[in-house]
Amino acid sequence: MSRRHRAKVRDIIIEAKYNNLSLTRFINKVMKSGKKSLARKIVYSALDEIESKAKKPGIEIFNQAISNVAPAVILKSRRVGGANYQIPTELPSEKSQTLAMRWIIESARSRTGSAYYLRLARELLDASNSQGPAVKRKDDIHKMAEANKAFAHFRW
Repeated sequence: MSRRHRAKVRDIIIEAKYNNLSLTRFINKVMKSGKKSLARKIVYSALDEIESKAKKPGIEIFNQAISNVAPAVILKSRRVGGANYQIPTELPSEKSQTLAMRWIIESARSRTGSAYYLRLARELLDASNSQGPAVKRKDDIHKMAEANKAFAHFRW
């Protein structure tokens, strides 16, 4: 990471089917080794599976899942006087969305069993219902932030 300049935020070409920027970012996070067409197929198949199971538009379930998993605060370590403190800091909405996407994808990859698009669909459904490992991770972080809010005065 460069200390001189901030990295430029690149423009993302929004995907055509749903015309949704956060879905485009999600596809980019699912992608491995530059295989974007495969990632697109996986995500679209997962959304189709969600639509058939939930009888709702897949994009709505996706947006609900992201908003349920997105954390409001995160803990950062600070060394103060020889001791390390976990200091709760607020997150910008873009960073919290990125973390939510990453957590959903990690928990879908860690599930065992069927094809990846089915695991991803189940994980998105669970996250939209405020269940599953991704939501649990968010809740754990919020509990730790609540427990460590006494150290918030070390934030600078």
